[in-house]
Amino acid sequence: MKLLIKFILLYGLLFASAYAENTPPSAEKAATKSPAQQMDRDSVCTRCHDENDKTPVLTIYQTPHGNKADSRTPSCQGCHGESEKHISSKTNSPDVIFGIKKGAYSASDAKDQNTACLTCHEKDQNRTHWQGGAHQVADIACTSCHQSHAAHDKVRDKRTQPDVCFTCHTDQKAQVRKFSHHPIGEGKVACSDCHNPHGSAGPKLLKKNTVTETCYTCHAEKRGPYLWEHQPVTEDCATCHTPHGSNITPLLKSRPPFLCDECHDGPHASISPVAGNAAGMQGGLSPTLPSESFTGRACMNCHSMVHGSNDPAGALLQR
Repeated sequence: MKLLIKFILLYGLLFASAYAENTPPSAEKAATKSPAQQMDRDSVCTRCHDENDKTPVLTIYQTPHGNKADSRTPSCQGCHGESEKHISSKTNSPDVIFGIKKGAYSASDAKDQNTACLTCHEKDQNRTHWQGGAHQVADIACTSCHQSHAAHDKVRDKRTQPDVCFTCHTDQKAQVRKFSHHPIGEGKVACSDCHNPHGSAGPKLLKKNTVTETCYTCHAEKRGPYLWEHQPVTEDCATCHTPHGSNITPLLKSRPPFLCDECHDGPHASISPVAGNAAGMQGGLSPTLPSESFTGRACMNCHSMVHGSNDPAGALLQR
């Protein structure tokens, strides 16, 4: 029994030591202070940065970052550093300045800004792949997208999130305004429904490991498995579709039969500049005698089950 008690005590000491080593100093300080003590620390800053400040600093108390009932909530110093030189003389800048430029002070490096945020937020599983991700490599700061002091953070609202993303992704901004598009502008779909801006193991910061897995999140009826599969469907939906917008419904990259002819240089390919043996030619032999059965028609008139078929007679995706 004594041996068991010693083992428990030793295990407890080791656990406490490991926690102390892996807990960031600012987070550790925040966890040991009561809400009243946190407010006392904030008062060092808010005696100058009040409602008359050019930046609405006090609106942070309308956000989760200002909820002092939560022991995880940091004080001003938890994010901006102790900033002792700034407190003693306003000519000195705070230790960490977020954003692009704050008055007479230049913003801190993106790495320093993000380090302050990740002190708490790196524990979130959605940020597992932040290090080495496209936004981290491009030196994008958290505050380039997020507004921590604002009561309404635009990037966390499905209706306003695309406007934040389109600040940099201008090509996608143009695409979602095309005739056929996902309802992003309508506020029904947001960029983060498909992408994880904080990093991903998949391509293009997709939330899933592949394009098809991401598409199946909504389009489960296309998932299969099918008795007769259409190979590009199982490989990559983007072979035929463009995800952000197209002038050809439904989000197609090209019009049939030209889209189909990019892969199917088959026995009856249409008069397509892409295909060498044009379907629609009688017997596929004469380039001057287009067949009335195929000219000007889409392949889906016959091969309607383009995503796959479970019919025993559907080997050609006709039923």
